[in-house]
This record gives sequence, C-alpha cells and structure tokens, in this order.
Amino acid sequence: MEGTIDRPEEWLAAHGDVLYRYALLRLRDPHKAEEAVQETLLAALQGRERFSGKASVRTWLVGILKHKILDQFRHEARVVNQDDPDEPMDEPLEQSFTSEGHWSARLADWGDPEATLENQQFWTLLQYCLDRLPARLARLFVLREVMEEGTENICQELAITPTNLWTMLYRARMGLRQCLDRNWVGKTGG
Repeated sequence: MEGTIDRPEEWLAAHGDVLYRYALLRLRDPHKAEEAVQETLLAALQGRERFSGKASVRTWLVGILKHKILDQFRHEARVVNQDDPDEPMDEPLEQSFTSEGHWSARLADWGDPEATLENQQFWTLLQYCLDRLPARLARLFVLREVMEEGTENICQELAITPTNLWTMLYRARMGLRQCLDRNWVGKTGG
C-alpha cells in the first residue's frame, strides 16, 4: 500500500512502520522516534503542495523525517551536555591490541560481513552497544556512519571542529568495537 499525495489519511498506514524504524535506529528512543514521525507527517500534510512528484511519497516522507531527526540532534547539541566526553570505556583500550599493536580479535573472526549485516541479532547488538556509549558519541556515530552526513555539515550544525569530530568518532568506534568483541565475535554460529 503505497499511498498517494492526495490521500494523506493513508500515509500512516502505508509508511508509518518504515518511518518509525528509521527514526528509532537513529534516535535510539521510542518516544523521540514516535514524535519525529508525528512531526514528519504534520510537516508533510502542511507542505504537500510543494511535493514535486519526482520521488515516491515514501521517499519524500523519509527525506522530511531525516531533517526532523537532524533538528532533534541540533537541539540536543545545544543543551548542556551532561555526558563526560572523556568517560572511560568498560575496559582499557590496550586489551583490544596485541603486544605488536595489532587487533587482538581478527576481522575474519567476525564471519561473513554480508550475512552479518542482514542478521537481526547484529542490529540488536549494535543498538545495545550504542546505548552503552556516552550519548554524544553515539549521536555523532549515527550521524556520520548511519545517516552518512558530511563532516563539514556535522561540525557546523553541532559547533565542533573537524579534529574534535574525528576524535569523538574514534572513541565511539573503539567503544563499539570493544562492546561488539565482548558480545558478538565467535558467538554468531554462522
């Protein structure tokens, strides 16, 4: 059920689940995801005369939702950050490396990357690991790696320097790597 621009009463039934999952993956909070979807549908209803028809209604709605999510991230970035960006991870970084400086877990131990991406358990674990990162690090990781926002845009919107962004992304990646190593490697069963 695709829904049409002329039948906004069908939008929620036709696209609500997709919009909610998209928002939940990025916002990591069911209430914020619901609110973002509601704001998206309201904005679409108010601006439907500007719909050019060059894309499907779903694509148009997801585009609006992406902007609503970015607005949420901008708003949260302006709020005084209670998270300590230097908050230590669960285990020392040195435990992730051998004495020669190589990763202690081999990438090949992770299994087939294509199958892993399709594996719902992986996404559940990734969400679990993102939830254990400081909120600001997780938010930046999602913006850059999941939503594929550009460095310049992220830095401008969140009022940080590129050096700060890359440092924070490094910390996020290391934290995710540690969490995934502890909870995933060798436990996939295929």
